[in-house]
Amino acid sequence: MRVYFDRELDTVATYWRVFRSDGTTLGFTSHDCDLYFSGINHYAAPGMVPAAIRRTIEIADDDAEVEGALSHEAIREDALAAGLYDAAAIEIGAVDWIGRTHTCVFQGTLGRIENNESGFVAELRSVKAELEQDLVPRTSPTCRAEFCGVGCGLSAASFTQVHPVVSLNLDTNSVKFADLDQSLFADGKVRFLSGPQTGLSFRIVTTSEDGFVLNRPLSDGVKIGTRAELRQGCDHTITTCAGRFGNSHNFRGEPFLPGNDLLARYGRS
Repeated sequence: MRVYFDRELDTVATYWRVFRSDGTTLGFTSHDCDLYFSGINHYAAPGMVPAAIRRTIEIADDDAEVEGALSHEAIREDALAAGLYDAAAIEIGAVDWIGRTHTCVFQGTLGRIENNESGFVAELRSVKAELEQDLVPRTSPTCRAEFCGVGCGLSAASFTQVHPVVSLNLDTNSVKFADLDQSLFADGKVRFLSGPQTGLSFRIVTTSEDGFVLNRPLSDGVKIGTRAELRQGCDHTITTCAGRFGNSHNFRGEPFLPGNDLLARYGRS
């Protein structure tokens, strides 16, 4: 195993790999030349440096940050604003730029990104952050299962359609599609099949005259005629589950469980 920094002059550089949710993989290195290893070309980006990385044997999430300038053509400010890097998987390590041997020192996901006058600062969450999730289900009158997900039992293909964009309003962050009943898609999802936001999942917040209002900013690069995959939505109530989908046997909630108001009641003569 390669031991780094065991000599006065070492041929070591840091590298970063970004695995976006749309399937794009990007590699960067602090070396002054591009480095190709493990099937990925790492662009020379000496302006990007890990500000701090802390690894412990504790269960608590490890801390890490990356600072850099928005100067490389592979990372653009509009791409960050469009959400292409939201929850992207991150890998940081050290590489011998002569022998190409490398070691990963940090793995996680991309968290909050802040822009300033000189560039950006990205917060990284390690894989140990998953241990902080509360896996114990809580009682609720609404269904806890994701629509067409684990526990729901319904087929996603049965409630998914593909339609072209007929209008776009960036001021209201809404998009309209042709030939569909908008009421069926409240709380649903939109995933573009082409354009600058290909593969990203948008949640439908509400419907309006301009179409679907989405939960994340739309890019002005989305063109009329762009095809998108639309998934119907569910309000997670027992009424909708039983009446609209006939799926009450898979309902993951307690709609008839008495609430805390029962404790405040008192007897009357």
